[in-house]
Amino acid sequence: MSRLGTGSRLDRPAGGRGPPTRPVRVLAVDDQEPFRRALRDMIAATPGFEVAGEAASGAEAVELAGALAPDLVLLDVRMPGMDGLETARRLRSAYPAAVVVLISLDATVDDPAAVGAVAHLRKQELSIAALRELWGARRRR
Repeated sequence: MSRLGTGSRLDRPAGGRGPPTRPVRVLAVDDQEPFRRALRDMIAATPGFEVAGEAASGAEAVELAGALAPDLVLLDVRMPGMDGLETARRLRSAYPAAVVVLISLDATVDDPAAVGAVAHLRKQELSIAALRELWGARRRR
């Protein structure tokens, strides 16, 4: 896993300590509806996280990010049209506070930070524990 960046809009109690006062809002981006459904289910089952929205393409993700202001974007690397790498660049430029995590079935991303992402995970590695770890590590940095 890559080092995770900073820049949360997550509301915290006075002093910045304690649990968040609102859930982490997640935008799920994948061109395959069955995988988006799996992401939705995983996010919904993770305490402290909620689905802000979902997108089936990079262009849709960039547009929705402006309207939804997600804290975290789970972004497929391989999509038709605008791929996940270009989408990550655009998200980072337009919405620098959003934490972008690249996901893929088999692609390898050696330097996620080069496109504005904080990490790259294989889809097989995604789990409730991985989601919480990504967010927690991002906050501790």
